[in-house]
Amino acid sequence: MLSKVNSYRKTTGFKLTFWYSAIFIASSLILLFFTYFSLKLSIRQNDHKLIQSEMEDYVADFRIGGISRLERALGEIKYKDSSGEDLFLVRLSDAKKDAVFLSIPQQWPAPDLKQLEEGPAKNKAGWSFIPSGGVKNTYEIFSKPLSPGLILQVGKLTVNSQELMGHFRAIFLQIIIPIFLIGFAGGVFLTFRALRPIRYLVNTMRLIIDTGEINARVPSGGRNDELQDLSRLFNAMLEKIEKLIKGMREGLDNVAHDLRTPITRIRGSAEMALRSEDNPENLKSALADCIEESDRILTMLNTIMDISEAETGAMLLNLQNVKISALIDEVTDLYSYVAEEKNISIRTSLQEGLQSVADRNRLQQAIANLLDNAVKYTPPGGGIDIQAFQEDQDTIIRIKDTGAGILPQELPKIWDRLYRGDKSRSQRGLGLGLSLVKAIIHAHKGHVEVASVSGEGSIFTVYIPGKL
Repeated sequence: MLSKVNSYRKTTGFKLTFWYSAIFIASSLILLFFTYFSLKLSIRQNDHKLIQSEMEDYVADFRIGGISRLERALGEIKYKDSSGEDLFLVRLSDAKKDAVFLSIPQQWPAPDLKQLEEGPAKNKAGWSFIPSGGVKNTYEIFSKPLSPGLILQVGKLTVNSQELMGHFRAIFLQIIIPIFLIGFAGGVFLTFRALRPIRYLVNTMRLIIDTGEINARVPSGGRNDELQDLSRLFNAMLEKIEKLIKGMREGLDNVAHDLRTPITRIRGSAEMALRSEDNPENLKSALADCIEESDRILTMLNTIMDISEAETGAMLLNLQNVKISALIDEVTDLYSYVAEEKNISIRTSLQEGLQSVADRNRLQQAIANLLDNAVKYTPPGGGIDIQAFQEDQDTIIRIKDTGAGILPQELPKIWDRLYRGDKSRSQRGLGLGLSLVKAIIHAHKGHVEVASVSGEGSIFTVYIPGKL
């Protein structure tokens, strides 16, 4: 039991609940304390204003008519007291600090007269706080010298303010427990709401791990916060992983299918050689077929490895200044004989002096693959146009053919490994050429685009940035 409690204390849910509750409770207590002391200060300031206002009235009477006018005003206090309005303690003392006049409301307890007689420092006005006899209240008294021989003191008993603050303290004590309960309940509720996307995420991950159901998704709510963004990103990652796994399965199926043919041929040639032990020519022919099919398998595997290295950023590029026109001329010369046999014209329009920083061999390999496809799928009598120019510091190479074109539904798939469209089934190939082109161009921080109309031809455009 104790171990479960200790483990729960380490969870994010407990920490969030604790901090939510602690912040709410602390904020509430701070607000209550601030309200309490603000109210107490406001009441005291209000009492001081009343006392000072009463003092100013008596000081005005003294300045107008002297001691006789002041005595008449003090004599009216008993009538004011009987009305029950604005009760004050009033005391007038002489130079010997003997009381010339003293008025204390009847319902008030008597103050400590010894402290009352002490008064303020000589010739200085000030406040005194004197306890009342037998009651836990104090008198707030303001003393002011009227003349070298007279001191006037006016004060109030704090009984009303003390009662009010006492009620406030009682209410404060009554709501402390509800504050703690509300703070804890609010912390649990907010933590539950805040961690809901995390729980969905954990449950989905556990389901995928336990069952292998990669098509499981995290439920998405209507909120638009960081945790919901995390859920959406996780779902997007699962979709991408699912597509990658599906592509890998299809790729493995295609590899298995494409490897089956050359391996079968190798086996057939080997069996034929075994049956023709006395015929050297048959043995040589069988070995030649085995070497040819082995080279085909090695080419496929090496191409797949090259694509993987480029896609993962591990392909090493020997970067140098490459003359694009010379490179394209070499590739064109290489395929000119095949094009002539099919009666296909290859036309070039190359910007003079065009250079780019690239790996010459890899770039030549990419352009050769594009030209090989163009020659392969262009019917006799067709044409291929190759352009190379610079635009905004980028090198652009465009290869346009009048071949069979690509169906719209196949355009997004032509870059996939080992994908071969319906029209390419009749042609000998591995289905890796365009994947390798894309991988090489991406390794150069560039990109390749295609536009095609079925039956009219295709345009492949390579963009190589000026700065890698």
